[in-house]
Amino acid sequence: MSPNWNDCKNLFVIRPDNMGDLLMSTPAIRALKETFSCRITVLTSSMAAGVAAHIPEISEVLVYDLPWVKLEAAAGPESFMDLAALLKKKAFDAAVVFTVYSQNPAPAILLAWLAGIPRRLAYCRENPYHLLTDWLPDPEPYTLVRHQVARDLALVAAVGANTKQQQLSLNFPEAAWSSCQQKLQAAGVSLNKPWLVLHAGVSEPKRAYPEAEWIKGAQALIRECHMQVLFTGGKKESQLTEKLAASTGTGAFSLGGVLQLEEFMLLLKQAPLLVSVNSGPVHLAAAAGTPVVVLYATSNPQHLPWQATGAAFFYDIPAAYRSRNEVVRYVQEQLQLPQPAAIAAEAWVAAAKAILSGKQEPMPLLAPLKTWDA
Repeated sequence: MSPNWNDCKNLFVIRPDNMGDLLMSTPAIRALKETFSCRITVLTSSMAAGVAAHIPEISEVLVYDLPWVKLEAAAGPESFMDLAALLKKKAFDAAVVFTVYSQNPAPAILLAWLAGIPRRLAYCRENPYHLLTDWLPDPEPYTLVRHQVARDLALVAAVGANTKQQQLSLNFPEAAWSSCQQKLQAAGVSLNKPWLVLHAGVSEPKRAYPEAEWIKGAQALIRECHMQVLFTGGKKESQLTEKLAASTGTGAFSLGGVLQLEEFMLLLKQAPLLVSVNSGPVHLAAAAGTPVVVLYATSNPQHLPWQATGAAFFYDIPAAYRSRNEVVRYVQEQLQLPQPAAIAAEAWVAAAKAILSGKQEPMPLLAPLKTWDA
């Protein structure tokens, strides 16, 4: 390891993934900020750019959709070299690459090397030789599996960066609550009656939870808890939220494509409970301290909402959607316990009712594994 990270005052962090991935890296980013009293620039994707603006430890956000990240579009070769040139001009003292254990870190490492950044820290399964000055051989998932937050904290601890405040870091723009309330009222929601949030939209089909069970669960919550149910999602999910709300009936409302990110953040902060698939909103809720019931397709055991209260229900991914990534397949086939194909609505409705009545249980750290306990 390089002996002189204490001199690093201009740090570059590479986390070009989705919103939830960036949020799970925020405790480690805080550790860098607190330990080195440095300026931090983060390279992330268009999917995470909005939330990055509300992470207090970040001084500057660079947005590039890089070709080794699963996104709808990606930068071409010329743009990649232009990015390396831009980074070189910024004269960073050091770079940190955060990854999931199933990702290949080499392209991001190469970017930092091309930018001439003198200290470069990352996990890498193979020996990167001169590409990394600070190399941690990646033990996951063959020796151990950790929550993503713990994985990232261990990486920066290798160069002396630590923090006692290990919660997710996010500023909630309180001013957005007024416009959020106006949009809720315009959608027919009564602000004088209790409500909760159901988020069914997924970025990948493999995580989808059956629509019929969403509807059954929403109807039970309306009938038994006298709650209004708000189906949330982005513009691309508006057809889904409209279908779910219409099929649920009286007391259900579609907010797909209605709220801006800041308004959605405040909605989750004000909510008594979020029921959601494993997606970015569960991490926003965790950062807000809002209880979560997460319906978790077990593609990766690491990404449960960090330090949250609530409950998790695990179910298997259909064979047609299982990853071709050999690391992911190893975890699914060798480490994870068999899961039911789906979870009946009655199970998570019972958990939601318990939470709404005041029962607060800590979220597990990992999905069930054959080898290691959380």
